[in-house]
Amino acid sequence: MKTIKGPGIFLAQFIGAQAPFTTLEGLAAWAAELGYKALQLPCNHPAIFDLSQAAASQTYCDEVAGKLAQHGLVISELSTHLEGQLVAVHPAHDIAFDNFAPSAVRGNSASRTQWAIGRLQEAAAASQKLGLRAHATFSGSLAWPYVYPWPPHNPQLLSEAFAELARRWRPILDCFDEHGVDLCYEIHPGEDLHDGVTFERFLEGVAHHPRASILFDPSHLHLQHIDYSQFVDIYHQRIKAFHVKDAEYLPNGRSGVYGGYQRWIDRAGRFRSPGDGQIDFKTLFSKLAQYDYDGWAVLEWECCLKDAATGAREGAEFIRRHIIPVADRAFDDFAAQAGDEERVRAQLGLDKGGVR
Repeated sequence: MKTIKGPGIFLAQFIGAQAPFTTLEGLAAWAAELGYKALQLPCNHPAIFDLSQAAASQTYCDEVAGKLAQHGLVISELSTHLEGQLVAVHPAHDIAFDNFAPSAVRGNSASRTQWAIGRLQEAAAASQKLGLRAHATFSGSLAWPYVYPWPPHNPQLLSEAFAELARRWRPILDCFDEHGVDLCYEIHPGEDLHDGVTFERFLEGVAHHPRASILFDPSHLHLQHIDYSQFVDIYHQRIKAFHVKDAEYLPNGRSGVYGGYQRWIDRAGRFRSPGDGQIDFKTLFSKLAQYDYDGWAVLEWECCLKDAATGAREGAEFIRRHIIPVADRAFDDFAAQAGDEERVRAQLGLDKGGVR
């Protein structure tokens, strides 16, 4: 068995306009002081991490790694959540997502898609130069507007949506394979890959590509009333990244899983800091250890109540406390007995020639 690495922290929610959150050096010093061992770096803040430069320059990658090493830190994964989203955008979401892209490709969905694909390809190259094994992203969505269909379910529409999603992602997956990096889709409502069934459908479309992997975040499964523990049992071979994020679902008589267009704090299902929600992390860390997951446990802070600084401080200790240092021997090894066939048959009361 292998021991999970951690704690790590996803920086997307912490980058800001005030020191120390304006530079990689400042963020690194802050995270290290809290006890984190790794940073998951978003790729949409070039002042923090320049993806294009990292894809082209081993020297730049070495410099970034060196800066983090001064604080006892490494990179867990790079993240292209926003860029991955733009690989596939339904026209209903064009305006909402346009600001994720540079001004030169806004208002042109085809150009925006090609830009996003190029960014993912850069992320593959940069990940290899940084010595990373996994990368975090979103799948994007063509079918999401039809998740609860009216007019009724249209099989041909959904088949074409997933076929197109596979056509767009297959070359990207091949690129990641060439660079020796697993591409981990966060299973997330709003994305076409939002549960096990949709992930399986996508897998079929990309011929069960060996690099098509999962970023496991139990909060998104819990709020869909999916058994997140059984999800690990089913998909553990594809889980290559792990977000430690808590959630709670509080049933009431006014709204449900769709949220009623309310603020997060008012929804029946809402995100919480680790330990404040309903996720059984003790079981999840045990299962991941059992299945030899040896990637990083990375805090993603998205709490509707607790402030970010407190969530980050508590999150490091929470992850550290849940990581299981796996055993290097069985507890009953002391009583083990060696034996050959003759001794074993004698112990079973069997003659050499057959049944007694």
